[in-house]
Amino acid sequence: MGTNLRVSTKSPPSVCIDGNGDLLHNEILLDLPPQEYETVFPKLEFVRLVVHQVLHEPGDTLKSAYFCDSGMISILSVFPDGKSVEVGLVGKEGFEGLPLLAGFRTSPTRAVTQIEGSAFRIDGETLMALLPRCPKLELGLQQYSQISAMQVTQVAACNRLHPVHERLARWLLMSADRVGSDSLPLTQEFLGQMLGTRRSSVTVSAGILQKAGIISYGRGDLRIKNRMLLEETACECYGLMQRQAQRWRRQSL
Repeated sequence: MGTNLRVSTKSPPSVCIDGNGDLLHNEILLDLPPQEYETVFPKLEFVRLVVHQVLHEPGDTLKSAYFCDSGMISILSVFPDGKSVEVGLVGKEGFEGLPLLAGFRTSPTRAVTQIEGSAFRIDGETLMALLPRCPKLELGLQQYSQISAMQVTQVAACNRLHPVHERLARWLLMSADRVGSDSLPLTQEFLGQMLGTRRSSVTVSAGILQKAGIISYGRGDLRIKNRMLLEETACECYGLMQRQAQRWRRQSL
């Protein structure tokens, strides 16, 4: 259910929801200059995202786009037999609805909430009408699109080349970065789907990390206890993606 917003004139902006002062977290929106967020924010609708909420399916018309503000959205490639595998993650750094930027109206993937949170929803046609008036927003979305594509390419190689426990460590790091928390409400069944592997393989891999004191794992609740060791355990893909994203961000300053 959507909620109307009241936006301050301070930079970075604060967003008031139902009279309560909630800080804005989405990094693309936070980077807007005052004149642009004053143009953009009246067009946004604050929405809650519940676990397993499907934002769109493959082939759906993209009527809306989402600036994720908290929680996490998974982007899934869905096969004709119904099986699916994760090909992207969206958290507070990102945006869901990238095909719209290229003038495409339908989605090739499924977008589903995997960790509950919130987002700012905008009508697709409204977004496209705003972009010519908001060059910083347009640039931010284009840059996010490139970073997202780079990560998809690296993860595809990672899933082909690296053992499950290293991929699991990489995925947990990516998820923690997007959620901004070391506590992740995840099940082994879900992790298997996201990594494109059997649940039994995830059980073994999670056990390796838990015995090493890197994570603790209970029923549907996973906590990162030692991030440094988790980074050492993860394959090189996490570091490669982080360095490339940081390199591009420095170039855009």
